[in-house]
Amino acid sequence: MDELVIDAQKRMEKSIESLKYSFAHLRSARANPAILDGIKCDYYGEKMDIVNLCGVSVPEPRQILVKPYSREDLKPIAQAIAAANIGINPQVESDCIRLIVPALTQEIRQQVAKQAKGIAEEAKVSLRNIRRDVMDLVKVDDTMSDDYKDRLKKDLEKVMDEQSKKVEDLLEEKTNEIMTI
Repeated sequence: MDELVIDAQKRMEKSIESLKYSFAHLRSARANPAILDGIKCDYYGEKMDIVNLCGVSVPEPRQILVKPYSREDLKPIAQAIAAANIGINPQVESDCIRLIVPALTQEIRQQVAKQAKGIAEEAKVSLRNIRRDVMDLVKVDDTMSDDYKDRLKKDLEKVMDEQSKKVEDLLEEKTNEIMTI
């Protein structure tokens, strides 16, 4: 494969990784510690990710246990989780914070599935933009022969089809996870 196609493939794979990251933050009926990623807490005047200040575990399918490394951080972490508006109220105990993930109603499941579809569509747009950028470079370059350009286009379409299939598979997997009671 040509360098242009390999570069496009790497950029597309980064879009797929971004899609996986976004899907991990969508709420499903199961407890997922990834919903805490990106929540920042005031730690001695600095904003820090709470996952760096505590241990996070999933003792039960619908429960997340957050255990701060220091007891002094218990209250600020609980306040940060409450302020993050993730739809879960933290329950502060003596040395940990318990997050009970409520069961999703059918209506909420459909809304979250719709969100997942929108995120997947954004990923597809990103893939198409990468393809378009490479195709524009190929069209402008006069040093390439027509046969070489055609081969590049075919290789690029093959990579595009593979990546689009990955997006569809990830969307189907996430939708099934969301809709499963």
